[in-house]
Amino acid sequence: MLAFLPSVLRIPLAMLLLLLNILLHVLPLFALALLKVVIPLGFVRRPLSRALVLIAESWIGVNNVLFGVFTRIRWQVEGLEGLHRDRSYLVLSNHQSWVDIPVLQKVFNRRIPFMRFFLKQELIWVPLLGQAWWALDFPFMKRYSRQTLLRHPELQGKDREATRKACEKFRHMPVSVMNFAEGTRFTPAKHDAQSSPYRYLLRPKAGGVAFVLDAMGEALQAIVDVTIVYPEGPCTMMDLIAGRVHDIRVHVRERAIDAGLLGSYDEDAAFRGRVKAWMNDLWSDKDAQAARMQSAAAGTTKGD
Repeated sequence: MLAFLPSVLRIPLAMLLLLLNILLHVLPLFALALLKVVIPLGFVRRPLSRALVLIAESWIGVNNVLFGVFTRIRWQVEGLEGLHRDRSYLVLSNHQSWVDIPVLQKVFNRRIPFMRFFLKQELIWVPLLGQAWWALDFPFMKRYSRQTLLRHPELQGKDREATRKACEKFRHMPVSVMNFAEGTRFTPAKHDAQSSPYRYLLRPKAGGVAFVLDAMGEALQAIVDVTIVYPEGPCTMMDLIAGRVHDIRVHVRERAIDAGLLGSYDEDAAFRGRVKAWMNDLWSDKDAQAARMQSAAAGTTKGD
């Protein structure tokens, strides 16, 4: 609607409205978060948690409207059929750009439960953000290095136990747990440094996925496998705000959680091998899907 404006006007106006949207939603979010602190009772916290999610979803919804108003993005999204807000999912996606996060939020907002991701315990002390993550029930985990466990074997299993406890709240509400299995954004330099066997992806890290599945157990009903492609090439958040991103393609596939994916990744070598093999097969499928999406986008461009 306002994408016709010259960039000298459009970009500052878009950034101003995005900032106002933050203020509009952060203030009530922190007010309810304060109530969660001062009234630490389950029957009070649960409705407050639901109200906080509604605020976060509204925040995302307004951002989506603003991006629609200030940009001319061609969206192609496939595979959303059959997803539900009352089921719990592990969302696995490739990681191309920081734009992936608003893309995932647009695609899944109010279609599946509000997305959360596992955070290191230390991040709870990040000013404002740490408290917002806590208020929105993001699970915080404490992981010990292999060297620490060798020095202190009594800590073995404590990280999984603490994470399971942090996830107990999700027994009472549906949840979507987000995981970028590559662990970092794709760049040609990282791809070459890894000697990645995939054309469009980095090597996936199976440990994080196994850790989430082990911590959440039967609370998760399915895996949502997401492939994101930007046919025009790498982009940044400023590219998105400035309207320089014109084509975004997303493929979604729901996958069952096989019983063979549940176990102790750190302690069981055979299980660790099975999970790594499963992740490599999944990433091979995802790489082939990304290739098809890139090819289709190239064909569309020629047709134009």
